[in-house]
Amino acid sequence: MSSPNKSGTTVTLITGAASGLGWELTLAFHERGDAVVLVDMNAELLTRRERELSDPERVLCCAGDLTQAEFLTELVAAVEQRFARLDCLVNNAGITHRSPVRSTQLTVFTRVMAVDWQAPVALTQQCLPMLERSRGLIVNIGSMASWMPVPGRAAYCAAKAAMAQFFEVLRLEMEPLGVRVLNIYPSFLDTPIETSALGADGKPAQHRRSMVGKMRGADWMASRVMKAIDKGQPWVFGDQISWFGSVLWRIWPQQYLRSVRKRFAGEIAR
Repeated sequence: MSSPNKSGTTVTLITGAASGLGWELTLAFHERGDAVVLVDMNAELLTRRERELSDPERVLCCAGDLTQAEFLTELVAAVEQRFARLDCLVNNAGITHRSPVRSTQLTVFTRVMAVDWQAPVALTQQCLPMLERSRGLIVNIGSMASWMPVPGRAAYCAAKAAMAQFFEVLRLEMEPLGVRVLNIYPSFLDTPIETSALGADGKPAQHRRSMVGKMRGADWMASRVMKAIDKGQPWVFGDQISWFGSVLWRIWPQQYLRSVRKRFAGEIAR
């Protein structure tokens, strides 16, 4: 972790910051003048990313595992020591799997839940005192999978659904204290979360992913997130086709299931 240097600049902490949507958001926050705290498990890539940012005085890089309580404590302490404030927390780090329930090792489900659900909850709790002082913002990168069942991703759907409900409740609780919550529900993005998806045995999945709607770039989603922040919006949803799928699941579930069985037939058969 970098050496301390107090600053009055607006500070944003981004998890999973070294690649994909996390990196695009890091660039966007840094370019608008924020100090950025980059958190990622990939220490080597994190070091390279630090060199790519224009102002090292506004950068703090912390490599570690967000599922480890000791690392979370060290991370929050480092932010306090370096900047003495936190204005925005972006819970972006995540992991997924592509494997049916009946053949998937329990350790895979446990890992997905730990990264996608427990880690952002634990980090947010530790950051709340700083966010209350700054009347800050919590941004959560969820998924349209939290709204509708997707074959082969049972733990991912469950984790993102839990995340969505947790932070919707937190929104209600923190509003009187001036802390805002922005929940993001992307559909299918071209990011490492899918290229590094776990298979049934915990190793990288070997088969191509099935999907609904259009593949979007991380930069497209990052732009939408930044606009939503500036406008004070509470939610951002994925593309129209995925949004329609989530609505269809609620108003006409039989038709949704017919459609998803066709599109995800390979996932169901594995």
